[in-house]
Amino acid sequence: MSTFERYLTLWVALCIAAGVALGHYFPGVFHAIGAAEIAKVNLPVAALIWLMIVPMLVKIDFSALAQVAEHWRGIGVTLFVNWAVKPFSMALLGWLFIGGLFRAWLPADQIDSYIAGLILLAAAPCTAMVFVWSNLSNGEPHFTLSQVALNDVVMVFAFAPIVGLLLGLSAMTVPWSTLVLSVVLYIVTPVVAAQFLRRWVLASGGEAALKTLLARLQPLSLVALLTTLVLLFGFQGEQIIAQPVVILLLAVPILIQVYFNAGLAYLLNRMTGEAHCVAAPSALIGASNFFELAVAAAISLFGFKSGAALATVVGVLIEVPVMLTVVKIANASRGWYEAGAAVRRRKLAELQAGDHA
Repeated sequence: MSTFERYLTLWVALCIAAGVALGHYFPGVFHAIGAAEIAKVNLPVAALIWLMIVPMLVKIDFSALAQVAEHWRGIGVTLFVNWAVKPFSMALLGWLFIGGLFRAWLPADQIDSYIAGLILLAAAPCTAMVFVWSNLSNGEPHFTLSQVALNDVVMVFAFAPIVGLLLGLSAMTVPWSTLVLSVVLYIVTPVVAAQFLRRWVLASGGEAALKTLLARLQPLSLVALLTTLVLLFGFQGEQIIAQPVVILLLAVPILIQVYFNAGLAYLLNRMTGEAHCVAAPSALIGASNFFELAVAAAISLFGFKSGAALATVVGVLIEVPVMLTVVKIANASRGWYEAGAAVRRRKLAELQAGDHA
């Protein structure tokens, strides 16, 4: 994990301060940026989102999908948590905390928008940073790669319907045309472009050329993310200054869902007898979010100044420290995990199969 990535929370905090200050002193600049849009797509932000997403997608080798069957237990658990549990548990937490318990401390006109942002944050599993978390927990690299590739394929088809369903249940009008456009712009097109770039680089220079390209693209991706945050907080600045407690309140359901989904995936893997090197990245993939996509979709659907955009940015703010604690818990509990009856039975069966061979 690079120094820049390790201190991502610090850089995000500095971008918040910079964005609030710049938005206060140069409001005209931010209004001009906000007005630069076509069909509800803000062009400067679209360019920044692409710079964020494409480098991350270049890392993914979709041929890894052929390895999915090798770790079918972990794959099944992660798919269940990512797509059948996480978006719905986040919506439930949003309704409970933002729509109920915290309602009196939040701007009344932004309640539904905050909940929408939380739903967008949870509706797409993480793509890039998962490789970092998996490496820190000694995760099985082939499982991580195949799981991320499979999640990206599922995301193309499942993101819009799940978001649309949950927004509808939240009594919000679903702008289907904008939602589908967001999927095409920020999932389908970047995936195609990234895979074309990956194959072209591999064909012309091999793995060494790909590693060189990724090393150059990664800083660009992070700079694009931070620049987007400056723009977001430039528009959100006045609201944040007026009610700074909003960020703390939005963090509560996000924190709960991270630990809940990580714990659920970890326990289900233990019950099925999956190896720890698969269970750890499974839990981490189940807990983390594709916040770049969430930010882009929130801006497209609800605008720069929306509570939805702010809610997704809170996810960025707490991503690194929270996920590092999940890594620490997974590493520290390895002995307990491997003492599970199902895990021991599977190990014994593998040893006996090896002896017979």
